Amino acid sequence: MTVLPQIRNYINGQWQDAAEQFQPRNPATQEPIATVANSKESDIDAAVKAARQAFRSWKRLNPTIRAEYLHKIGDAVAGQEQKLARAITLEMGKTIGESTGEVQKLAKAFHYYAEEATRINGDLIPNDADGFASMIIHEPIGVIGAITPWNYPLELIGWKLCASLAAGCTIVVKPSEYSPVSAAALFECLESAGLPAGVANLVLGSRGPGPMLVAHPGIDKIAFTGSTATGTAIAKNIPTAKPLSMELGGSCPMIVTDKADVQMAVKGAARRGYRNAGQICIAVNRIYVHENVYAGFVDGLTAAVAAMKTGDGMDPSTDVGPMTTPDGVDKVEAHVKDAVGRGAMVTTGGSRIASLAPGNFYEPTVVTECTPDMLIMHEETFGPVVGVMRYNDLDTAIELANGTEAGLAAYVYTQDLTETFELGHRLDFGNVAVNNVDAGIMNAPYGGRKGSGYGYEHGREGLHGYLQLKHLRIQHGA
Repeated sequence: MTVLPQIRNYINGQWQDAAEQFQPRNPATQEPIATVANSKESDIDAAVKAARQAFRSWKRLNPTIRAEYLHKIGDAVAGQEQKLARAITLEMGKTIGESTGEVQKLAKAFHYYAEEATRINGDLIPNDADGFASMIIHEPIGVIGAITPWNYPLELIGWKLCASLAAGCTIVVKPSEYSPVSAAALFECLESAGLPAGVANLVLGSRGPGPMLVAHPGIDKIAFTGSTATGTAIAKNIPTAKPLSMELGGSCPMIVTDKADVQMAVKGAARRGYRNAGQICIAVNRIYVHENVYAGFVDGLTAAVAAMKTGDGMDPSTDVGPMTTPDGVDKVEAHVKDAVGRGAMVTTGGSRIASLAPGNFYEPTVVTECTPDMLIMHEETFGPVVGVMRYNDLDTAIELANGTEAGLAAYVYTQDLTETFELGHRLDFGNVAVNNVDAGIMNAPYGGRKGSGYGYEHGREGLHGYLQLKHLRIQHGA
């Protein structure tokens, strides 16, 4: 009989058991992978109290010292690359190559924010009377409650962890119940780097701990990444006024004009539509293609997607791993069924993969001849499916692309400079990528509009989200 690893909370610099446990499962096999602490209110309270106590000294620590800790953590993450990557793939399914890339980017994030920690500058403001000096000072907000999803289980913790610690805040992290193993492995890196007790705390659990953290009076800001529905519920249930940042759902469009490099557009759509089995907030969900290049684009994308190998993410030859949850597969199936029922055509894929049962596998799928009323063209599918629709007027394509509550990322393929700037300005999204599908980079602000949330991660803006301003006005008499 296999003995499962015990995954515990990390509170005030100590690994702690909880009174109850749960067992997450490998989405490729449905086998349990660990026994995990299921935190109760007392565990949340202990973590928040530890963070509040640690904040008293951490906020006053010289930024160069905070930077040294972040550099040490970045080095520790790089040193545990294989362990962390395997934990990601084991618990949420993405390919081992993608998991390795996630860990590498996480290490870079710690080093980036280590440097930004030393660049928190204020300002000196002229006064309307002699003998006064006004200073604008940036100060850390306080204790952060971070709630993170499973699709990028380490990066989405890391963005909040790096920036908040660099700013001088302390933090309590509650990861998804589907990805506790990698989160605990990350906190082992924090421990090995010697991070002071209470500065960063980890509380695990299924469902209950998230609302408890949101409602706790000792939390000074909530930082959340996840679904629009959950984000809306969080916003409604915060008991007192406090800062809130949210990165929510996508349903991201791509527009391919008749002046596009079609082969380049196909390559981009195949990558951003199916990477991580389509379970990315900035995944290409719906594509609007000019009728003059529609046939060539559909043929190219169909061939590229049909060639993808689906299987266990631990297999290095796998292109698309399992979806993380059974509910996710159900939603994908419903979206494809809805589209076909309304007249769409599936050119490749379109079914669960029975030979890989009981894993959460769905074929990488291309749905063509789509219309705006289909679910796939206005709701976030969050799976390995892309809908394709033809258009003949660019204004119509822009209107359709902007016509949902999503405002996170949009993609454009065109070789025309005028179209580049027109689409870049008219698309109402926080991130617009032209002739590429990498909508976010670490040193530029990343965030959404409309139903995709508010606040920013990445860049100095990500750091400033954990700072508050103070006006210090001094009469010196000179």
